[in-house]
Amino acid sequence: MSSALIDLRPFRASPAFTRLWIGSTLAGMGGQLTLVTIMLHVFELTQSTFAVSMVAVAGLVPMILAGLYGGMLADAFDRRIVGLIAAVITFVSTLMLAILTWTHLETIWWLYALSIINAAANSVGMATRTAIIPRLIPRELLAPASALNGITIGIMVMVGPALAGVLVATTGYGWTYTIDVVLMLAMFLGLWTLPPLRPEGTIVRPGLESLVDGWRFLKRAKNIRMQYILDIVAMTFGQPVALYPALGTLLLGGGAVTTGALTAAVAAGTFLSSLFSGRVVRYRWHGRGIQRSIQAYGASILAFGVILLIGVWMPPASETAVNLGLIVAACIVLAASGAADNVSSIYRNTMMQAAVPDSIRSRLQGVFVVVVTGGPRLGALYAGTLATFTALWFPPLLGGLAVIALVALLVRLTPHFREYDAENPAP
Repeated sequence: MSSALIDLRPFRASPAFTRLWIGSTLAGMGGQLTLVTIMLHVFELTQSTFAVSMVAVAGLVPMILAGLYGGMLADAFDRRIVGLIAAVITFVSTLMLAILTWTHLETIWWLYALSIINAAANSVGMATRTAIIPRLIPRELLAPASALNGITIGIMVMVGPALAGVLVATTGYGWTYTIDVVLMLAMFLGLWTLPPLRPEGTIVRPGLESLVDGWRFLKRAKNIRMQYILDIVAMTFGQPVALYPALGTLLLGGGAVTTGALTAAVAAGTFLSSLFSGRVVRYRWHGRGIQRSIQAYGASILAFGVILLIGVWMPPASETAVNLGLIVAACIVLAASGAADNVSSIYRNTMMQAAVPDSIRSRLQGVFVVVVTGGPRLGALYAGTLATFTALWFPPLLGGLAVIALVALLVRLTPHFREYDAENPAP
């Protein structure tokens, strides 16, 4: 039984990793709290699912540019300093959200602008922190460390959105943003106590030469490139988060509390799959693991679409009623999607950290962060736009089918990816 539980050896091996993990968990929880609050805030101001999806889409290009340039910075300078600067920018943008809300000066354009700044700074911070981890722990502990990262994601996405839904419903937006300001302070503790972490190997100064150098490596790195493509497919067609505010208001009932519950359900699956990841981290065929887990993710999103379709046939008895049975069913399949995505993430993170040299790791992590955070934004655009012209149940139903089919086709065309062996990592 104990062999199935999460491997805690990274904590024992590296106090620095432990401090960074704690800081990232607390700050990430606050960040998720703010993300859901902004979505609810925009929906209250506009009553538009498309406007909610644009919160994610508006930050896409700045986030891509910041992730790529931030990766170049972290491959040329002390990664601890780069991470601290990104944390300061994130902190200030969140503080501005709180101040504007408390003074009743917030507008939809301010919400868009500050969410863009927040997304760009987070993109740099995530790329830098992830590239730091292989310098803090030995290679054989990278997969367990990735599973612990799943615990982080589970906690921050499970607690943050649920707390956002309750706080918005009971106290308003100002307190929600303020709590994130306090939680963000933990990130400074995690980064400030790290030793200096300059990149190893040949250093390429930020600029066109550095970007070209990273692109040349990525062209040769067939396995890394394929995992990017597979994740983009999963997140573009299987990320219905932009629909949650409308589902709570128009289809399932429950308002902001339902929005928080649906988001938290995904995180609950992430948390539980990490908690019982002991056997997952010992599976050596990471390419196969990524394929199977992403297809399981697609199947879960397909089931979510079916549940929403049933909701059309079985609407709540009144505008104030809650369709509790369908909400519970939706939370179960979304938890399954979170578990499947986390297993994929464990293998993808380990592949990135083990197969990519330190001298170029931050640039590739920058691309990786752009993929894992940009994909959901494309997914928000897909779901929000398609739902506007069809129905709330249609984007996840079609998207789940697309994920299953496209992943099967892509892996069939790239047998080298399916045979990737974690004991002999090759990019």
